[in-house]
This record gives sequence, structure tokens and C-alpha cells, in this order.
Amino acid sequence: MHIIDTVYIDGAFVTPHGDEWFDLFNPATEAVIGRVRLAGADDANAAVAAAARAFPAFSRLGKRARIDMLMRLHDAVAAREDALFEAIVEEYGAPVSRGRWMAQHAASVLRDAANVLEGYAFTRRAGTAEVTMQPLGVAGLITPWNSNAGFICGKLAAAIAAGCTAVVKPSEMSALQTRIVTEALHEAGLPPGVFNIVTGRGETVGARIAAHPGVAKLSFTGSTAVGKTILRTAAETLKRVTLELGGKSPVVVLDDANFDTAVPLALQAGFMNSGQACIAGTRLLVPHARLAEFEARVVEAVAQIHAGDPRDARTSVGPMVSRKQWERVQGYIRAGIDEGARVLAGGLHRPEGVEKGWFVRPTVFSDVTNDMTIAREEIFGPVLSIIAYRDTDHAVEIANDTHYGLQAYVLSASTDRAREVAARIEAGRVLVNTLAHEPAAPFGGFKQSGIGREYGRFGLEAFLEPKSTLGVL
Repeated sequence: MHIIDTVYIDGAFVTPHGDEWFDLFNPATEAVIGRVRLAGADDANAAVAAAARAFPAFSRLGKRARIDMLMRLHDAVAAREDALFEAIVEEYGAPVSRGRWMAQHAASVLRDAANVLEGYAFTRRAGTAEVTMQPLGVAGLITPWNSNAGFICGKLAAAIAAGCTAVVKPSEMSALQTRIVTEALHEAGLPPGVFNIVTGRGETVGARIAAHPGVAKLSFTGSTAVGKTILRTAAETLKRVTLELGGKSPVVVLDDANFDTAVPLALQAGFMNSGQACIAGTRLLVPHARLAEFEARVVEAVAQIHAGDPRDARTSVGPMVSRKQWERVQGYIRAGIDEGARVLAGGLHRPEGVEKGWFVRPTVFSDVTNDMTIAREEIFGPVLSIIAYRDTDHAVEIANDTHYGLQAYVLSASTDRAREVAARIEAGRVLVNTLAHEPAAPFGGFKQSGIGREYGRFGLEAFLEPKSTLGVL
């Protein structure tokens, strides 16, 4: 039984003022595996105060000093890879095939930020003026449970690279990962107050950080509904805000696609991270003329997908993170059936032979129209919808007929055709015949998928404000 009863403020592990205890579960077994004492608003206030005290000196550090800090942080997190991997599998239920990448990603984002910082010019000329990119101040970083360690390290890396100090509010559902990451970051020996990590509920700790007048910048990853609340709160003090929110990503399968490669890519895009991914390709747009062929391939391929024990090397779809999330996904599957969509693979309840754990059958619907609930709303589980289209214009129309615009995928035998379609899709990222991640490229959404960008130079500048000085020779 893991007992986590401290938070990290001003360079030290301290007992939070909050008196609520939160149970941690193994989603594959439904067993309670730990308890975490949650922080409260007073702890958020103390963390912001510590970050504010540290900001003047930290913001004046040279670029080389911050690069060295980021690399020390990288090395410290990398040294904890095995422990972090175990926590990701136990606490989140990530399949081992995915969990190892997630553990490595938490370290790599720190190195990536150091690489961006290495080549970044904070001062440049604009006509007769000198423009300096200046750190905003204290940054509030609020992270979700579906890649907790990676989001903590990624957001913190950008803040530190810019010269901001930070208060991190991670998901209370991921406290094991948070503890391991915090211990690693502490070992890197940064000045007290540069980063502070307080685990608590969104409606208390998160809300206090969002409203605190001492916080200059907010970076939030999570649902669109919560993102809107944060934006409204931040408006009171005109905080700078980055929001990475929900998605309903289209996978546009063009009529010339090779289904030997397109079908596996489409299913991987949809079922990645057990479907608990904002970038999951959950709407499969397929030409009418090849629909029957695509469906037959999907049925065959889904039959080979293993959903179950995350420690089984065959597993690619693990459990939902909580009973609440499992029930939510079951509700969407039921809605799809009730609205007339045809279950092509999967369906309600647990996978065959699975007696316990919050597992969902990898599910694919066909005969879906883009106005159905399962095509409109973010499900955050392994549930995909096949939507048939007439021609390329119709495919683009369907792809863009959504409130979201985070990521999209185009699959085609012709790179030129795929790029033409990609240029017409309203999304922050469009992946052509690949599922690759590029850490130097900006990441974020159009429309209700968010505001601003993370990663690379754009992610760094989200924590900076330009200042112009005139009259300088």
C-alpha cells in the first residue's frame, strides 16, 4: 500500500494543509493500491508565494545556466525510468508496450527543451527597436492523468527554459507517477521555489492557481469544458493562457490507399493509449466505393487486438483509468447502438474472458453519420466510428464538421494528394501516412481544441512576452 502524504513547496517535501485522503486504484484489478493526502487552497497559495520569491533571481539567469538545469533534470528523470514505468503500468494501466515509451518521454521532453533553448535568440532587431523576449512570471501548470509524468515534465521544461518559475497541479489520480517525478526533479538541485508540485483536486488547488493574482501564465491540458472554466477565471487578471483540450480527430482514408498499411495505421491512431488520448483518430472517413473492403479488413484486424492485462506483452489496449471512465465509455457505446450505428467489432461490457478490471472491448461502429453522438463527442476510450464519404470534397467537409481541431490523419498512396487534403483540414497537426511525433513542431488545436501551442520554439514563446526598447543604437 502506497501512502503519499507530502507535497513539494519551496524546495522541500512538506505535509499539505488539506485533510482529504484520496484512494489510488490499479485499474486492471480494481484494487486499492494507495492513498494520497490532497493539498488545499492554502498549499496552492504557499506554492505560488515560493515561486514568486524565486522568480526575480531565476529569471535573470543566463541561457547556459538554464540549459544545464534542464539537462540535470533530464538525467535525474531518466535515472528513474524503471520506477516510473512500473508506476505507469500499476496506477494507470498502460500496456507495457506503451508504458515504456511514456516513461522515456517524461525525460526526453526535458532534453528537447534544452535543445530548443540552445538555438533560441532572446534578443532581436525590429527596425530601429531592440526586442527582448522576457519571461512572464509565475506559471501555473495543470496536468491530466492520461500521461501525467510526461505532461509535468513537458510543461515544466518550457517554463524553465523561458525563465519562469512554476507551480504544478498534477492529477490526483496519478500520485505515484507524481511522487517519482518529484523526487527525481528534487535531486537535480534547482534553487528552492523554482518549481513546486501540489497534488489536489481541480476545484480547489486548480481553481486557486487559476484565480491567483500572483500567477501570470496558465498552461492546462484536459477537457474542453474545464478549459473554458479556466479561461473565464484567467480573464479576471488577464493571465496568458495555453489550453490543450479535447479532440475528435478524423482519419481520412483516400480512395487510393493501400489497406495493407492503412487499416493497421488507422486502428493504431484510434486505439493509441487505450483510446485515452486527445489526439486519437476516432472518426475513420472511408470512400463509399471501398467501404465493404475496409470493413472486412477492420473486422479481421480488431480480432487480433488484445485488450486485457497490461503486463501481457500481447496487450495493446489496457483498462480505462477508473470505474467512472469505464461507465462513461459504456454509455457512449450504448448511445451508438441506440442511434442506429452498426457494431462492426466489440460492443458493450468487458472483453471475453475478462472478469474484473475497467476494460472495454475495442469497438468499431459503421453506418455512422457525422451528426451522431459517437461522432460528435470525445469518448476517451477505444471506440471508433466509420463514416463513409462520396468524394474528396465530401471527406474534407466531414473532417472539418466538428467543434474540435487538434490533430488529423491522412492515408494515401500519393504523398501529393495527401498533402493537398492535409492543407484543407482544420487541425493543429496533420499526420500523413505516419503516427510519428516531432518534438520540435508546435502542438495545439484549432477551434475548441484549445488556444496556443506547446513544444519547440512556439511552446517556449508561450511563456515569454516581447518587450521593445527604442532609441538603442
